[in-house]
Amino acid sequence: MAEHPNVTRITDAYAAFAKGDLAVLEDFFAEDVLWHEGGRNQVTGDYRGREAVFGLFGKLMEITGGSLRVDPHAVFADDEHGVALVVVTASRGGRSMTSNEAQVFHLRDGKVVEGWVAPTDQYALDELLG
Repeated sequence: MAEHPNVTRITDAYAAFAKGDLAVLEDFFAEDVLWHEGGRNQVTGDYRGREAVFGLFGKLMEITGGSLRVDPHAVFADDEHGVALVVVTASRGGRSMTSNEAQVFHLRDGKVVEGWVAPTDQYALDELLG
């Protein structure tokens, strides 16, 4: 059975994120994307619009001194939904963390229109991000 095209798009987006390739990410996120970042830390909240989401990503890199890595190990998708099971690593101020996450996407025409981050250890993430 052939892989769904949205699996490829999601996988390519993670590779682009790792390289800081905003051109690929601009094509991956809808202009009016809504991104939900849970927890109780300085980046918790909802981010509306591609520029706001890119601002969030930049803030996460700033907070972690560029150490943030998101490594997908499984991606599932159909026409409207995608889920990436990822391992997130980051460090800050002499502390480091590794966390498994599910990152969930609502897709329309191959673009993310809404996204949610669900870490397995929200407390560790909150502590690291402050």
